[in-house]
Amino acid sequence: MNPLYSRNRDRLLESLEEGTTAAIFATGTPPIRNHDCEYRFRPDSDFWYLTGFDEPDAVLVLLPGKGERSVLFLQEKNPKEEVWTGRRLGTEAARSELGVDAAYPIDELWSRLPDLLAGYSRVVYRTGRDEARDRRMMELGAALRMKVRGGVVAPSEWLDPAPFVHEMRLVKSPDEIALMRRAAGITAEAHGAAMREAGPGVNESVIDGLLEYTYRKHGSTGPAYTNIVAGGANACVLHYIRNGCELRDGDLLLIDSGAEWDYYASDVTRTFPVNGTFGAEQRAVYELVLDAQKAAIEHTRPGNTFVSVHDVATRVLVEGMVELGWLDCSTEEALENESYKRFYMHRTGLWLGLDVHDCGSYYVEGESRILAPGMVTTVEPGIYIAPDDDTVDKRWRGIGVRIEDDVAVTEDKNEVLTAAIPKEVDEVEAACRGESLAPVG
Repeated sequence: MNPLYSRNRDRLLESLEEGTTAAIFATGTPPIRNHDCEYRFRPDSDFWYLTGFDEPDAVLVLLPGKGERSVLFLQEKNPKEEVWTGRRLGTEAARSELGVDAAYPIDELWSRLPDLLAGYSRVVYRTGRDEARDRRMMELGAALRMKVRGGVVAPSEWLDPAPFVHEMRLVKSPDEIALMRRAAGITAEAHGAAMREAGPGVNESVIDGLLEYTYRKHGSTGPAYTNIVAGGANACVLHYIRNGCELRDGDLLLIDSGAEWDYYASDVTRTFPVNGTFGAEQRAVYELVLDAQKAAIEHTRPGNTFVSVHDVATRVLVEGMVELGWLDCSTEEALENESYKRFYMHRTGLWLGLDVHDCGSYYVEGESRILAPGMVTTVEPGIYIAPDDDTVDKRWRGIGVRIEDDVAVTEDKNEVLTAAIPKEVDEVEAACRGESLAPVG
């Protein structure tokens, strides 16, 4: 049993009002890929955070104030079905393996829930994920409310989990940071392999496959999101995922890809020359983005606001755009009228954790969130000059550069979890020549 997940459950149970507020967390069912073939299953992130259990078709019920505070419903063992779908933990082993107080077959969920929820006036439950389950949950609540004349306390409020578990997930424990370091180490090796493999005539799909192979080779649970492998002007499409074009001599290659470890994500972008050497314009754009990223990372520390990191990066980028002649106004004017947004249209970072766009609010009472130890954010400025943008000289068109690292806020500053991946110009060019990174430990 991994104590990380039982500690998470205990913390959430302590935050729920004893005797009035229960909580229900369901994981998913493998989605259909086509016909009767399924995608590889990934557990719901909230459910995983509270259980460490990655089988589909399971529900966790938390009941503060009762003798059995954590009740798991899961698939029972069935040798005939397990021949086809793999071994199941089963109810008998669930208590010792996962540390829950009670475990029952998932088939008994709806028959047992009325008794479990009786006495609670509020239930933390996320709607909108499964229409049939939502409908049955509302019907169950309505049925319990029919019994209030007999003295039964029934749920009358259904609460979103965001103020509860999502705020917990925003601040990572040391154990969670360790998992993210492991993901970052695997990601570092994958990006290094991609830099060595890429070259004129190589297809983006080859690099795409190499990234996933490297993740799987090291025991990762897979890519944290769909890989972006974008050569040349494809890099100006922010969420380009076709990954099927041939790489051309003289182009840049933008790779946005990160591994998961125990479902904790990394999220990294590197941009490098397909032929191993930056051209003059490519280098100018790249160094501008790198300067903006360094300034933003330096600013990612306790006490600063989340949005101020974006402001720092944006100012550096806009100053460079004015200096390079792309904007026909001053830096202050460009920041005011947002004319820079045709070259830089996204935010500089996002929360990172079990989800690559992790949960947790960015604003509190209308004010930007203040960074605190344990928060993990990406820092990812970029510049994208569309191939048909006739407001700039032709030599700049079609250049897309993004540089992204994963940054954990510490007590006094920060830790760049992905610092091992080359990003200085000379380091990147050396990596493209085949000078390898240290292997994953």
